[in-house]
Amino acid sequence: MAMAAAERGEIADFLETLAPEQWDRPSLCAGWRVRDVAAHLISYEERSQPEVLGMLARAGLRPSRFNEAALSGYRDMAPADLVAFIRSHLRPRGTTAARGGGVGLVDAVIHHQDMRRPLGLRRQIPPERLRYALPFAVTAPPLGGWRHGRGVRLIATDLDWSRGSGPEARGTGEAVLLTLAGRRGIADELHGPGASVLRERLG
Repeated sequence: MAMAAAERGEIADFLETLAPEQWDRPSLCAGWRVRDVAAHLISYEERSQPEVLGMLARAGLRPSRFNEAALSGYRDMAPADLVAFIRSHLRPRGTTAARGGGVGLVDAVIHHQDMRRPLGLRRQIPPERLRYALPFAVTAPPLGGWRHGRGVRLIATDLDWSRGSGPEARGTGEAVLLTLAGRRGIADELHGPGASVLRERLG
C-alpha cells in the first residue's frame, strides 16, 4: 500500500510537468492518450464493489469494454483536476486496494511507463516495485502475462528474476514487465532467441 501511494504521488508530480499538448499525445495503451491513461488510474477509486461487478457484467467480462465504461465521467476532466484527484487518492481504495494495495501498485507502475515512454521521459522504476510487479503481472487475469510470455523464459537481468521455460529473452525488469503486460514494440528491447518469439507475438 505504501509503495502504491508513493507511485501515485510520483505520477502526479510527473503529470504536473506536462505541457498541454503532451496530455493529448498517444500512450503505449492502444487508442488512449496520456490524459486517458491518467483518468483510467483513478476511474475505479470511488466505485463500490457492486457497481464494479455490474459494469463488468454489462461489458460482457471483456476488460477493454470494462475500462472504457469506467472512464466515463473522468476522461474529459481538465489536467489540473486529474492531478488533484490523483493527489487526493494516493492510497488505493475500492477495487485497486485489493491484495493490500497490490492492484493499485502494479496498475500505477505499468501506466506510469505507458505515459512516459512515448514522451521520451524515461525513469528508473524503484527495484522493490518491479520485484512485486513482475510475478503479479504473470498471474493477474486482466494483464494476461502468462499468455503474453508463454513458451519463453523471461529473465530480468537487473533484478535476478526469471519465469517460464523455453528459449530465453533477457532484458531490464521494466522491459520484461511491459512485455508481460502486452505492450507493443517493447520486445525489441529484449535479447536472446525468445525475444524473436515475443516480437512476432506482440508486435
